[in-house]
Amino acid sequence: QVQLLESGGGLVQPGGSLRLSCIASGSIFRIDDMAWYRQAPGKQRELVATVTSGGSTNYADSVKGRFTVSRDDAKNMVYLQMNSLKPEDTAVYYCNAEIRSPSNIFTSHSYWGQGTQVTVSS
Repeated sequence: QVQLLESGGGLVQPGGSLRLSCIASGSIFRIDDMAWYRQAPGKQRELVATVTSGGSTNYADSVKGRFTVSRDDAKNMVYLQMNSLKPEDTAVYYCNAEIRSPSNIFTSHSYWGQGTQVTVSS
């Protein structure tokens, strides 16, 4: 079984920074794409940023230039550095990863963390 665990959320003032971390644990052969999503109250979950196994990144227009996604494959971790935070960034942030298990190395499955709350407010 695979688990994803996020950390690093909290309350921050507008213009501040936070760094989210997510670690994958369990029966892992390889991690393909990793991503961060967020869901604000009353809104649908939206994609924030992705990073492929090759290191290519992609961002939602709303966070380009402010957020940076990175990964450390040796530690099975993905990070989201969030700068110049705005009140509209307030949401629960979820980690997602496409992971292959040793029992089936040709097929990846999508796993989600439980989420971490980010609140941007003065």
